[in-house]
Amino acid sequence: MEYLFNIVYNYAANIICKGCDLKLDLLFKLGIAIFVGLVGGKLANFFKLPNVSGYIVAGLLLGPSFINFFTSGEAAGLGIISEIALAAIAFGIGSEFRLADIKKTGKGILVITVAEVIGAVAVVFFVMFVLLRQPFEFSLVIASMSAATAPAGIIMVIRELKAQGPLVRTILPVVAIDDALGIIVFSISLSIAKLTSGTASFSLFQIIWAPLYEILGSVVLGAVLGAALSFLSHKMKSRDEMLSLVLGFILLATGAANYFKFSALLTCMMMGSVVVNVLQNANRIFTLVSDFTPTINLLFFTLAGAGLDLSVLSKVGILGISYIFARAAGKILGATAGAKQVKAEKKVVRYLGMSLLTQGGISIGLSIIVARELPAFSEAIITVILFSVLVYEIVGPILAKIAIQKAGEENGALEKHKEKEVEIVA
Repeated sequence: MEYLFNIVYNYAANIICKGCDLKLDLLFKLGIAIFVGLVGGKLANFFKLPNVSGYIVAGLLLGPSFINFFTSGEAAGLGIISEIALAAIAFGIGSEFRLADIKKTGKGILVITVAEVIGAVAVVFFVMFVLLRQPFEFSLVIASMSAATAPAGIIMVIRELKAQGPLVRTILPVVAIDDALGIIVFSISLSIAKLTSGTASFSLFQIIWAPLYEILGSVVLGAVLGAALSFLSHKMKSRDEMLSLVLGFILLATGAANYFKFSALLTCMMMGSVVVNVLQNANRIFTLVSDFTPTINLLFFTLAGAGLDLSVLSKVGILGISYIFARAAGKILGATAGAKQVKAEKKVVRYLGMSLLTQGGISIGLSIIVARELPAFSEAIITVILFSVLVYEIVGPILAKIAIQKAGEENGALEKHKEKEVEIVA
């Protein structure tokens, strides 16, 4: 028995020791990543934190900073998982763009969202480029990545509090639209950065045309594929056939966008937008995707954490801290200015900005795109973004909860019902 114990102990020690040279099958490692990610998610729930925080921390423990179960090269080499996860996320974001809902929300929501996006991008760019004297390309790209807000943590808080009111009704559409605007701003910024970082000369026409080509091409491709998916969905007789069709189109859209040098995120988002507005029962498609993607998302965030080397933080620590404070300041200032501009209620003006600080999957995905398209700055950008996501996924939902409670919208539905009862009695 002791001999058997020693064999098991030595084998486990070889696996978990840092700098281990033991070659393990990649599928085995992915299985371990799933189990460790699940444990991380459970621990995060225990501490009232979002699952994604647990996934990232779990991945961090598996990465080169701790036990080196995943080397940096292995984590980076699993990019196809990230691409699938991001494509599914972007497709789901498209479902938020129902024309009927957009007409109801009016231009006020759009004004607030644009102001919030501009505020975040402008403040982060100013801090990076002017105050910290970082390269123009680095400052522009990382500023563009500050716009997107992760909706999962905010929605979880709203459901937990059973919140209802003007603030909540403003938060939800703003979060949906600012992801779309964030992707567009990132696409434009990345195109400009690629041109200005090259050794070849470039013209004003190239700076304008490159992002315009990418955005228009992505929109057209996504619209065509969305129409095709909507048409073919009527031919599917079973749930399994429908799931296969949708996943096939998500992969097709991603691959086609990569081939034509379009934005895969914009393409998938546009495809989802067309589907939700064309099909009468579009929710069944998005429900199928959401049922399929949890494991992919778990792997995505766990591997993202595994790809983070904390030793790099010693080089970009000031950048990371500055980015966190600059992004928060920009979003709060922009959201406040936008809400004042449209004459929103006082509690919306006061608390909206601090409700929009969560940062997650989209930003991580954009950093992976940077690694492929702009490798000269990828190490610093990826480290700052992953550090920022870890901070904001913990702090963001907490601040959103405080904001909703301060606004008096906790248990909003119950309070509204009580008001009606008082009126009837009177």
